[in-house]
Amino acid sequence: MLIFYFFAAIVIWLGILSLRSGLGFARYVRRETAHPLPDFTPFVSVIAPCRGLEDGLRENIAALFQQNFPEYEIIFVTGRPDDSSLEVIEKIIASEVSQRVSARIVIAGDAVDCGQKVHNLKVAAAHSDPRSEVLVFVDTDARPQVNWLRSLVAPLSDGRVGAASGYRWFIPERGGFASQLRSVWNASIASALGEREDKNFCWGGSTAILRSTFEKLQITQRWRGTVSDDFTLTRTLQEAKLPIHFVPACLVPSVGDCSARELLEFTNRQLKITRVYAPHLWRPLLIGSFLFCAVFFGGLTLAFARAILQLPNGPLLITLLLVYALGTAKAYVRSKAVVIPLSTYQTQLSKSLPAHLLLWPVASALYLYNAVAAAFSRRIKWRGITYELKSASEAVIIARQSDFGMR
Repeated sequence: MLIFYFFAAIVIWLGILSLRSGLGFARYVRRETAHPLPDFTPFVSVIAPCRGLEDGLRENIAALFQQNFPEYEIIFVTGRPDDSSLEVIEKIIASEVSQRVSARIVIAGDAVDCGQKVHNLKVAAAHSDPRSEVLVFVDTDARPQVNWLRSLVAPLSDGRVGAASGYRWFIPERGGFASQLRSVWNASIASALGEREDKNFCWGGSTAILRSTFEKLQITQRWRGTVSDDFTLTRTLQEAKLPIHFVPACLVPSVGDCSARELLEFTNRQLKITRVYAPHLWRPLLIGSFLFCAVFFGGLTLAFARAILQLPNGPLLITLLLVYALGTAKAYVRSKAVVIPLSTYQTQLSKSLPAHLLLWPVASALYLYNAVAAAFSRRIKWRGITYELKSASEAVIIARQSDFGMR
């Protein structure tokens, strides 16, 4: 029991630190969302890589045309002319293009020396309007709110900022265990962002960078051989000692559901990519999730066994309750904080709150599974393409799925 309580004390201390971090995240969200935006609205190129159909694609793309921004262009880029997303995109372009917002489609062709998404971004950036002072990258599974573009570009008015980034927040549509667990699993990453600009990272689904910075750092060359556009961009900015500003107003809802298979595919892919591109983040996650699962789930098993043997369980149950309470408190603080930038989704967020309060230990167990899986395999499947991640600068395409109707 002494050994158990020793490791439990470590887990409780980590829980206290995590709760303190969550409180800091909440303060940062409230402070940043209260600031008035600077009058910085240069011409912007919004680059949206596309591949296949997905939940809410029509609504997500339409949201890009409804931004509260004076003038910008949207470049939809895909690998092949027969991609199933193009029919949807072409119809929206025909109805939404105006003098204020222009849009076009670029066919990038199949990737050879990097991931397909990275290849698409490289080609689209080369085709951006010469007037563009800012390049913005967005994923088509995100549904930006009307002030997303203005908020994301605003921090770049300070030339010292390397990039500005938001992050995703999964909002289940019909619910279901897998969809709710995906939201809980992803939420812990969102609250890792905040005031420490040297610790922030770029999320490829919502990132803005000055074109001059993009070209000066030779980002397209740095992307060669990579699958992860955002990890590579983050590392390049960190090496240049350029801060990354997290914009809470650019927490982007990703509305939809997933199956258990899609949940495992998504979470395993994220941790495999993390292991290859940011092993300094993967190792603590592996150790931390192992410690938590050993103490919490091991403690529950121990308490059950002691109950059968009619042994006293008071101190053990109090310890487990404290561990659970710390995690639940952070989940509550975080969930309440994101309601501020995602106020239009307040009803859906309220429905998901019980899942965030109850499922976070399951999400920790899933993190452990993902981290262990990443230790034994570097093969991922992403948008119908299977890659082998040889290193941070070499990815090999193993197979391509011909059905472009996949999610």
